[in-house]
Amino acid sequence: MIGLGATLVLLPGLGMALGLVDRQNFSPRWLIVAALLVAVNDVLLTGVYGTLPDLIGGEWNWQGKLLALTATLAIAASPAFGWSRSGLTFLHNPGSLKAALPVALFYCAFFVAIALAFPSGGAGAEAIAFQITMPGFEEEPFYRGILLLALDQAFKGRQRLLGVEWGWGAVLSCFLFGIGHAFGFSDGEFSFDAMTMALTAVPSFIGVWLRLRTGSLLLPILLHNFGNSLSLFV
Repeated sequence: MIGLGATLVLLPGLGMALGLVDRQNFSPRWLIVAALLVAVNDVLLTGVYGTLPDLIGGEWNWQGKLLALTATLAIAASPAFGWSRSGLTFLHNPGSLKAALPVALFYCAFFVAIALAFPSGGAGAEAIAFQITMPGFEEEPFYRGILLLALDQAFKGRQRLLGVEWGWGAVLSCFLFGIGHAFGFSDGEFSFDAMTMALTAVPSFIGVWLRLRTGSLLLPILLHNFGNSLSLFV
């Protein structure tokens, strides 16, 4: 809860600072929505901070991931978000798959290099089953789906780069994805793993590019699970 509190201070603070630079394209209301999404996601991932009984069991957080995914899908189905606007569609922008293929191959090559540099030494059936499903299925619809949509509504200014329209929302969603993996609080002190932050930055920005270019989360989900599970087989 302390780690979440720090993130919820950091996000509005950084967001307000960015918003003041371009006030005409800034919506504080949507920034608050984004912060609430982060809070809900964290609460459900942790099983309301360990207060919910684990009805699924196992060594991996199946229940927390499924609860968070259920909430994400429910929010995406609401009129304020919408399935298509959240990237939860099989339809792709015309011509986008051809443009996305080289980027997807680079993503795969990046994780092949990581897997070879940091082999896991084998894994059990549950670990494999979890890594080829849950990370992409839960994290992509949240970070590159509803959270990206909320942040894009908060920051409407855009700059075209590499064939897509970038805004501060895309950058912040990647930042929050990295913080979610690299930042924490335990044993009475905060921790930050710079290496983890760096290793999540590249795939995060690639995932956002694919989402913006294709209009769909299908490739980001498939590639995310590929990246997470590859090292288990090396």
